[in-house]
Order: sequence, then structure tokens, then C-alpha cells
Amino acid sequence: MRCQACTSAIALVFLLTMPLAGARAAEAIKYPDWSGQWERIGGGSFDPNKRPGRGQQPPLTAEYQAVWEANMAEEKTGGQSYNTQVYCLPGGMPRMMTAYQPMEVIVTPEATYIPIAFFHEFRRIYTDGRDWPAGITPTFSGYSIGRWTGADGAVDALEVETRALKGPRILDPSGIPLHPDNQTIVRERFALDAANPDILHDVITTFDHALTRPWTVDKTYRRIRNPTWIEDNCAENNMYVFVGKQSYFRGADGNLMPTRKDQPPPQLRGFGAGAR
Repeated sequence: MRCQACTSAIALVFLLTMPLAGARAAEAIKYPDWSGQWERIGGGSFDPNKRPGRGQQPPLTAEYQAVWEANMAEEKTGGQSYNTQVYCLPGGMPRMMTAYQPMEVIVTPEATYIPIAFFHEFRRIYTDGRDWPAGITPTFSGYSIGRWTGADGAVDALEVETRALKGPRILDPSGIPLHPDNQTIVRERFALDAANPDILHDVITTFDHALTRPWTVDKTYRRIRNPTWIEDNCAENNMYVFVGKQSYFRGADGNLMPTRKDQPPPQLRGFGAGAR
């Protein structure tokens, strides 16, 4: 009996100290220094290493190539009805990683957080070993699970998978489309540049039914230490006004301006008795 009591006591102590040991193990991991402000390198296209527009060469199916051609034709004439961001909708994943305004990367043992000034977009990448939940409410930024990789107690790269995205979403200002079924899966690998610790890489691979194959791009960001952060409010700064599918621009005097040549004036029927 005395031996059984000892065994039970030892087992109880072991169970009670397991969470503490796990926490200490997590604290013992040496995480990379990704502090500061990160601003994108390159233009605002989805693949910053290629020319904008058709130079992007996205691997679209024939159906979605036609959608993209229509979007580019509208853009050429000044239209923006396909561009979700002009409606003050967030770009979502993976477009938000273009970082139209600087971002921050906050590393903790349980999660890595990525707030982006543009549209106040925010990512939470769980690194606590969890599995995918049975049910996830879709969001523009999606649900992300990450895994650190490295050796000898130090980690240097974060591998991430993001699911449960909602739309509408496109990939860049030219209107490269994503499938409306919102079954997009995005995989990423974050790591500092081997030659320059002030350059951060995000290698993004997008899986989507609008694509004939996964599309991989390497987005890079330059670190700014001791930064000044800005605030962006889309409702305050958005100068686009939509009437039906026609997009107009609100000038400095408050009056509507056309966004393309020979654009018809807006039809104001239904805007109240004061509209003539």
C-alpha cells in the first residue's frame, strides 16, 4: 500500500508539472528578431518580381483569364467596379500581404500577429500546436496555423497554412480573380534573407480553383527600425463613389468627376426629391 501511495504521489507531481515544463520549453526556444516596421519592396502587383498587368502571367483557367481580361479592360477606361478595396472592403489573403502600407510582425510562443496599417487588416497565426477546428467562420484574413522550423533550439522560419477565407477577393489592382467558391488555401514560408537580416521574405503559394496550378510568389519587405506608425481609415480617405456599376471620383470641391472619357453622368432617380 505504501509503495502504491508513493507511485500515485509521483504520478500526481508529474501531471502537475507537465504544463510548467511545456511552458518553460516554449520559453527556451530562441525566436528570430522580426521587430520593427516592414515596408514592401517592389510594386503593388501580386508578384513584385514581374511587370504589372499581363506581365504577371497568372496561371488562370480559360474562364478566369476571360474575367481578368474584362477587369483589365475596365481598368484601362478608368473603371474600378471589380476592385474590392475601392468599396472599403479589405483585400484579405493573400492580397493583404502586398502590404500597401507597412506591417508589423509580433512573435509570441502561442501565436504570431501581423497587423497591417492599410484597412486595419490583422492576422493571427497560431503556433501552439493546435489542429484545425471542426468549424471555422470564414473571414477575409482566414484562419492560419503555423509551425516554426530550425535547429539546436533556435528557429528561423515560420511555415503557415491559411484556410476559411471569404470573399469577394482578388489578387491585385489589375483584377486577377480568385474563384467565388472561396476554397482558397494559402501556404507561406516567412524567413529573414540569408545575406541581410533587415529583409524579410514571405514565399506565398496560392491554391485556388481559378488557377490551373498553385501559384508561388516571393514577397519581400524592408525593415525600418524605430518607426513612426500611421493610421489609415478607408471611409475617411476613399474618394470613389459608385452609382450602380459606374465609378466616379469625388473631387476636392465635393463634386463628382468622371473616371473615364465620355462617361455618362450618374442617374439620380431614387435619390430623393432634391435630386434633379
